[in-house]
Amino acid sequence: MKRQYKTTGDYGIGNMIHIVHMTDDVNKLNEFYRRVLGGYLYMGIDELNYLPPEDRWASLLMVADVCIETMAPNMPVDVNKPVGKFYSKFGQHLHSVGYKVEDLAGLADRLLEKGVYIGAPGGGKIEKLDPETLYFYPSPRDTAGLMVELCKIDMRNDPKDQDTYTELMRLYEQHPMTFERFNYVTIGVRDLDSAVATYVDIMQAVPLQEGIDEDLQCKYQTVILGDCLLQLAQPLEMDSDLGRHVEKWGNCIYSLRWKVRDLDSAEAWLNKQGVRTRRPRANLIAANVDDTLGAPMFFTDEDIQGDPFAN
Repeated sequence: MKRQYKTTGDYGIGNMIHIVHMTDDVNKLNEFYRRVLGGYLYMGIDELNYLPPEDRWASLLMVADVCIETMAPNMPVDVNKPVGKFYSKFGQHLHSVGYKVEDLAGLADRLLEKGVYIGAPGGGKIEKLDPETLYFYPSPRDTAGLMVELCKIDMRNDPKDQDTYTELMRLYEQHPMTFERFNYVTIGVRDLDSAVATYVDIMQAVPLQEGIDEDLQCKYQTVILGDCLLQLAQPLEMDSDLGRHVEKWGNCIYSLRWKVRDLDSAEAWLNKQGVRTRRPRANLIAANVDDTLGAPMFFTDEDIQGDPFAN
């Protein structure tokens, strides 16, 4: 059975088509995802995909029910291109998320009316969206740090759109990681109240849960945006992993979190694959970012109150 997508807002923000993980070696990053997290590669299997307007190489793979786009700039890096510019600043780092939007032109008009800068594929400012434009990027300066690709078309061969999708999810349940589903993307922010207002007002995100995480030393608000959850997190202490990240990079994507059925199995498998871990609390595994190629990753069996994606 295909995945049935939830949408939010007046313009139908739906399927989170991918999370982009920037690297300098796509094949090496793919090997990590396939070996450690059971990544199912479905674009770039025999040859990586090259996109001239962005001067980058990439592939697509599934990790449980979320798609990861592994991306690297073409070498030598062209810092005048958005991908090259990002890599020259951040290096290996989580880059962005992407969403399918039912009414891309309507959403573009809304963003422009709200004073949001939106960038064209390959760079350059959009004053009025051309109906032929397939995707664009709002400036992270205007989205409380979220680099997001908003797209009008489906991803070709997206496993979530295939009749075999539910069978793929059964295979992930049997993987040593015991994946249940993807939980959320965490965005580190300097000012939580301002960030929440930005997402709710501009992106029409739906507030879900707020609180304080003493173990990770942050206060947070979880929101529903399309077919995914985002967690906006403000560090309580700058002498923490999140605090140091926000201090260095400002408002920016910080980490990924999956829900698993068996934490002991997941931790044993990660350690066996050379990924060091720690337990901030009994129900949460934190992977060592040096072993996950620049992307903080967490795994938990905790439930989120009111989670619309819970089974």
